[in-house]
Amino acid sequence: MTAAGRFAPSPSGELHVGNLRTAILAWLFARSTGRRFLLRVEDLDRARAGAEEVQLRDLSAVGVDWDGPVVRQTDRGPLYTEAIRRLEEAGLTYECFCTRREIQDAPSAPHAPQGAYPGTCRRLTAEERDIRRASRPAAIRLRAGVSEWTVEDELHGRYLGTVDDFVLRRNDGVTAYNLAVVVDDAEQGIDQVVRGDDLLSSAPRQAYLASLLGLPVPQYAHVPLVVNHDGARLAKRDGAVTLADLAAVGLSAGEVRERILASLGLPGDLKEAVAVFDPAALPREPWVWDAAMAWPQRSGT
Repeated sequence: MTAAGRFAPSPSGELHVGNLRTAILAWLFARSTGRRFLLRVEDLDRARAGAEEVQLRDLSAVGVDWDGPVVRQTDRGPLYTEAIRRLEEAGLTYECFCTRREIQDAPSAPHAPQGAYPGTCRRLTAEERDIRRASRPAAIRLRAGVSEWTVEDELHGRYLGTVDDFVLRRNDGVTAYNLAVVVDDAEQGIDQVVRGDDLLSSAPRQAYLASLLGLPVPQYAHVPLVVNHDGARLAKRDGAVTLADLAAVGLSAGEVRERILASLGLPGDLKEAVAVFDPAALPREPWVWDAAMAWPQRSGT
């Protein structure tokens, strides 16, 4: 199978400038290395009617193309079920009955980050599980054999991150992101994962899970985010940040693409940009998008 990169949005609404910048970066990483570029809709959760169609339209509008059909996670349930079955047979899972509040209130293991699972249900007896199962459905957690795992990232170098007993399947039956993304990437032949650096801390968990399943670990490149004037991750509440809103103030999709590429030190045409693309030359700091960016910058004004 030919090597591939990917972009994998959640169809929870319109893409904003930050999402589009990450998509363009993922496209540049893939195309500049001769990889296929795939599009996967991560619709296991937070899907909004019509959002996928708008996202695909906006990606095309800024010049991002992809190979083959769009893949949707909701069509891939049997793959996730099989992966969990394999982990269960290896004794690497257990049922968890904790609520979010119980996890938040439980004392954490020393040096564990906020939100790391403290292992409350790890050593329940069969009788204790039966009692809890009668009142609350169980989530399935990984029985991790390590507390840390190291990944290599093209922009961040060696990164050592926490691995806890993370959820594989939620108690409502929905497959968790960390399992789905590992299974999807391996099954699709994706060996290059380019995404926002807010997801860097997830990479050690995913790489460790891939090792347990005997799956290849992709090359990671976690890229800087787009932030607002206050340094917070860009969101739709920050004003004109989607293509539709920017078009309403006179900024075309082509002009948005040009500004995104300029923020990366690249020419405004994607074909020209991919010809000179060098990950080592990428900025390492977030790109600040403020209200002034939303207005067309015409010569002589």
